[in-house]
Amino acid sequence: MTPGMRRLRLLGLIEGTSTLLLFGVAMPLKYAWGMPLAVRIVGSVHGALFVAFCLAAVVVAARRRWPATRPLALIAAAIVPFGPFVLDRRLRSWDPSVG
Repeated sequence: MTPGMRRLRLLGLIEGTSTLLLFGVAMPLKYAWGMPLAVRIVGSVHGALFVAFCLAAVVVAARRRWPATRPLALIAAAIVPFGPFVLDRRLRSWDPSVG
């Protein structure tokens, strides 16, 4: 697997995990226990990871000359909880160096 693809997959898994932490930990802390700082911290990290993942998806797509639907699918999946985990398998199939 090429370094760019490895980085994209890793960013996707980390970004997906940050989404789950935001929805499953930080938001309950804010709304059930009155701790808004949790959402501010986790939300900021998640936002940065989301932007990094989107940029990585576009860069990898441009370098590999993928059709525009691929990076768009990756970005759309990053918006949905569990989406990056679902598309991680598809990413492997899009990598010609994986046998």
